[in-house]
Amino acid sequence: MSDGPAVCVNRVSKEFRLGGTAHLGLKNLLLRSPEGRHDHRRVRVEALRDVSFEIARGEWVAMIGPNGSGKSTMLGLIAGVLHPTSGTIEAHGRISPLLELGAGFHPELTGAENVLLNGVILGLTRAMVRERFNKIVEFSGLGDEIDRPVRTYSSGMSARLGFSVAAHVDPEILLVDEVLAVGDEAFARRCLDKLRSFHAAGVTIVVVSHTLTLVEALCDRALLLVGGKLVAAGPPAEVIATYRSRIAG
Repeated sequence: MSDGPAVCVNRVSKEFRLGGTAHLGLKNLLLRSPEGRHDHRRVRVEALRDVSFEIARGEWVAMIGPNGSGKSTMLGLIAGVLHPTSGTIEAHGRISPLLELGAGFHPELTGAENVLLNGVILGLTRAMVRERFNKIVEFSGLGDEIDRPVRTYSSGMSARLGFSVAAHVDPEILLVDEVLAVGDEAFARRCLDKLRSFHAAGVTIVVVSHTLTLVEALCDRALLLVGGKLVAAGPPAEVIATYRSRIAG
């Protein structure tokens, strides 16, 4: 494997048309077909403008900023479910997006059947999913509920199972879009412990979060996006201070 960066974003801009996908979040972007046809009469909106940064292998980076600043759009670009309007973006390594609320689960299938389906979507073979099945279920804490249709699950149960599947695919790059904002406190702690273990093992983690105390405590670096522009990058405490000063101003 190369010693270069895990993620390289070079002068990336991304435009949407109103009524498009600009503010769907990563979980919904992953469920949509590639951008498809657009109504060219729609108004164009620039979600990201001339953004450049690199993320080193094994680095834990947070993207912070107000709603609508382009954070989830950037995750969609890194994941490859969106394409930049201009500029280039490269990700070197197997990507696992940690989906909020178990997005992508088929409601009529059982939890167990969805584990197999989503594991394959995330790049595992059926045999590999079966090998890891017990660990996935144990981590989720669902127990016998794994054999019930997902339509009977609460949002918290779906979130736990979604995280559990994505966290067991041996990722090299983790993309986390506010996944820790859903679920009970005990499961949130398990998620954090899992992320810490990935970080210790050298996995690259890119997280979108509004929980600034966690960003400061856990991340190596933070990127501040405002209005689609990268306005600050550096140690989390410094970038958070810049963000708070902009909000106060």
